[in-house]
Amino acid sequence: MLVGLQNVTFEFGARIIVEDATWHIQPNERIGLIGFNGTGKSTLLKVLVGQYAPSAGTLERGRETSIGYLHQDLLSFDTNESILQVALSAFEKVLQLEKEIEALGAELEKTGDEKTLIAYTDKLHELELLGGYNIQHKTEEVLQGLGFSNADLNRPYKEFSGGWRMRVLLAKMILAQPDLLLLDEPTNHLDLPSIEWLEKYLQHYQGAVVIVSHDKYFLNRMVTKIVELYQRQLHFYNGNYEFYEKEKAVRIEMQQKAFENQQDYIRQNERLVERFRAKASKAAMAQSIMKKLDKLDRIEDVAIERPDLRINFRVDKVPGRVIVELDQLSKAFGENVILKNAKAEIDRGDKIALIGANGKGKSTLLRIIADVESFSGNRKWGHNVDESFYAQHQLEALHLNNTILEEMRECGSQMTDLELRALLGCFLFSGDDTDKKIKILSGGEKARVALAKTIVSRANFLMLDEPTNHLDMHSVDLLIGALNKYEGTLILVSHDRHFIARTANKIWEIADGEIKEFKGPYDEWVAWNERMKKNKALQVKDEAPAKNKPGPVPEKPAVAAPPAAANTPINKELKKEVQRQQKLFQQTEEALNKNKTLLQQLEKDLAHPDLYSDKDRFVKTEQAYKTAVAENQQLEKKYEEVFTRLMQLEEEQ
Repeated sequence: MLVGLQNVTFEFGARIIVEDATWHIQPNERIGLIGFNGTGKSTLLKVLVGQYAPSAGTLERGRETSIGYLHQDLLSFDTNESILQVALSAFEKVLQLEKEIEALGAELEKTGDEKTLIAYTDKLHELELLGGYNIQHKTEEVLQGLGFSNADLNRPYKEFSGGWRMRVLLAKMILAQPDLLLLDEPTNHLDLPSIEWLEKYLQHYQGAVVIVSHDKYFLNRMVTKIVELYQRQLHFYNGNYEFYEKEKAVRIEMQQKAFENQQDYIRQNERLVERFRAKASKAAMAQSIMKKLDKLDRIEDVAIERPDLRINFRVDKVPGRVIVELDQLSKAFGENVILKNAKAEIDRGDKIALIGANGKGKSTLLRIIADVESFSGNRKWGHNVDESFYAQHQLEALHLNNTILEEMRECGSQMTDLELRALLGCFLFSGDDTDKKIKILSGGEKARVALAKTIVSRANFLMLDEPTNHLDMHSVDLLIGALNKYEGTLILVSHDRHFIARTANKIWEIADGEIKEFKGPYDEWVAWNERMKKNKALQVKDEAPAKNKPGPVPEKPAVAAPPAAANTPINKELKKEVQRQQKLFQQTEEALNKNKTLLQQLEKDLAHPDLYSDKDRFVKTEQAYKTAVAENQQLEKKYEEVFTRLMQLEEEQ
């Protein structure tokens, strides 16, 4: 065990965050910590790391356990050092060793002492064992994976915005390789390529990882266990987020049935008590039944306690067919060309997702469309367009000393205080909450205020820049539902793949200074993109032998080789290889199908509540499930390799 909570209760002021909780984190576990906004997930991480002491119970921690904790408060750190130096500081021991080696080397030059030479040699050997000669390359690799260019590496840390600073601190943390990584919303400041890189990196990370995230795609690919903080209790699910959703539905259904059965039992016994209470001969029996009911371990009703945002985007006017027309659009920051003579059009009913790596100009293009960014070229609004722009910077633009109600009054919506309070109630700000100052709100609460300001406008064209940041998964799903019902047009920038897949009907990507449009949802774009990459790879492979082929050799008149006889043995060998690969492909496919059937059965077993009452059976089933998952990954890899080889051989025939 690395870290554990034993019968822990933690109170934050008058509010109980968690009650009598036991949770042990084991080496190499991949855990997703989930819960609605405001339930205390980030607070629980602070308890695990020791920043907060439990009100009751004990926090257990291995003597040698090292913990890395990524959270928003780290942004207060500032320095003039380059981002490379900041990330390199993860190798504290190596850097100290290098200083000692430098000092010993200087002393050796002066004295030539044998003891100093031995000490110098020992330190060099220690540096080699620690991988000290590789730390620069490793650090550069991690920073580049998180989206930094080579030119960025020597720029001062203080020049970067909050999101980029958080990436540097994330790089430093994963380079330090602690036994346990606690990551609080790590994908909030990452673009899609960086999230995909982080997924691959963490999958091979030699340590345990606990992730708080609202990104379903990320959790599904990253975790093998879900811990849900719900109604002040910790609930454990042995699977990814998709498994959790199915399993929770099963558990709720079973608890509901058990609750209803118990209520029937209680009502029947209460009726008996009422009948027998007045009769002296049956009074003892009635008393016995009442005692039995008092001792009964009551099952709670499963009515789900969750905050429901009631989002309803209203549209006042119907616009023309064309919302925005972009023509000969150009934009550059110094030598960084974002757009060059780009052309595009947004039509009524379009729901567009702007995707791609950070620095490619997604938010810049969104600001150009909103007419809050300078550019060259033409941007023309269509007829009757009422636009509203929700941007990340709007959270920073909120007036900190305003109350929530005062902030809403300044929108110019002409709504009365009563109407504004009703709207804020839909965003979970009820009663006296509307009189809270903006400066004391959490990130999620500020996001809800900014979103409420966007909705007040009743626009028929929305421009949304990272609208899901700081929202929990349930709130994201409610926003998805609202946008799917929205009768207007929208264009959005988001790193949340689940959100993009459920809202967009078109994909825009900025590439080579142009706006490339894909008419279809995100999942189809991903599949199309993968096909294009594979076709390109095969094309490169096919062209490579052609380039290496020698030129035609002049015929020698004296030697006449029979062409048919020369080619026959090659064709036979090729045919045999094709048959061998076909057999191997069939065997692999059968093994893969067999393993998938086993996986489905094991998932059903893990979903059964009875399993958790038998510890040995549970451990055995969980281990079998992990083995089957690993086997499935190997078989899928082999299946793809054999399939690719078979395709190549059939083309050669």
